[in-house]
Amino acid sequence: MRVIREHPVGALLLLGVSAAAWLFLAWLATDMETPLAQLVMPMSPEWSASTVLAVWSMWSVMMVAMMLPSALPMIVTFVQVAQRNRQPARAHAFVAAYVLVWLAFAAACTAGQWTLQRYGALDAMALRSSAAATVVLLIVAGLYQFSPLKRVCLASCRTPLAFLLGEWRPGVRGAFRMGVRHGQLCLGCCWALMALLFVGGAMNVPWVAALAVAVAIEKLAPFGDRIGGVLGVGLIGAGVIRWALIGI
Repeated sequence: MRVIREHPVGALLLLGVSAAAWLFLAWLATDMETPLAQLVMPMSPEWSASTVLAVWSMWSVMMVAMMLPSALPMIVTFVQVAQRNRQPARAHAFVAAYVLVWLAFAAACTAGQWTLQRYGALDAMALRSSAAATVVLLIVAGLYQFSPLKRVCLASCRTPLAFLLGEWRPGVRGAFRMGVRHGQLCLGCCWALMALLFVGGAMNVPWVAALAVAVAIEKLAPFGDRIGGVLGVGLIGAGVIRWALIGI
């Protein structure tokens, strides 16, 4: 809320883009008879080029919807500095590079969806992983919450000013490198939670929203790092319980 009050135009623009992405996902999930919905939920593991493009587009929109709100303080702070220095091109380069990192991750998720579906670990509509895959994803995501890499990346995401002071690069190319670097740190913080999209379902909008809220709390809320630890314990516990139930 402080960011919105201090920089209303930029903040509301980013939130508007995120809201539009959420509306698109909701429409896609509720109107599954449309040709586009059929493409993003392929019934067969034999994908065409149009299927690959459609699934990648769906993952890309999902990443924008989930990550823009939690990245709001960093992006708005950088844009504000660039505007004060009359360097709008630097702001554009930073945001473009940040989004590019998540578009690349969307491509990795697309490949993951195809692989899981091809080997029978994901159902035909990309709604749910197999029990074994669910156990692995839950436990891995829970353990990662306590890893040194997670702590370093989360600390950087929670302190925009420290990132800007430590990673500052001059010029448009430097801004692009900064955007890539911030995107990498953000990805390092959140990739395991994003992998849980395969647990609750890639087209399960409430589940997607729950993960987005978890990411935002970790990055933005007071004591978000400690809350992340509680989340890690819960994920490990859920994985162990699931393991015990299926007996693998």
